[in-house]
Amino acid sequence: MIFRPAKIIDINSIYQIDSVASTHRFNEITQWVKQGVCFILQDSNDILAYGVINQRFFAHSFIELLMVNRQYRRQGLGLTLINKLKMQSKSQKIFTSTNQSNTATQHLLIKAGFIPSGYIENLDDNDPELIYCYIPE
Repeated sequence: MIFRPAKIIDINSIYQIDSVASTHRFNEITQWVKQGVCFILQDSNDILAYGVINQRFFAHSFIELLMVNRQYRRQGLGLTLINKLKMQSKSQKIFTSTNQSNTATQHLLIKAGFIPSGYIENLDDNDPELIYCYIPE
């Protein structure tokens, strides 16, 4: 398995595994790849997962998105991706978020060493955004 920065040639493949798969998301993926903040896990020629980490959260690293190809879920790739993204951090603390309804990601973040750090109301109707922080020991 290879972890590497995504390239322009990967954009269509990344888009194909994205469960949101909207025109807006395609444009976001394109921008993330061009900015060098999008990373992929690849096995042979298949993109298994991708993630986005930037430095725009109050001067701290922020994992903006984690996406595992649906056919490869429940195999530990989410945890592998998070651990690889941690190594890309340019700050000591790393933040991320997920919806309150997304219990699978909440469990994944706890398993990866993140701790709850608050929440934001009113981003999505009746589904608060939970904030998590990773602080290396």
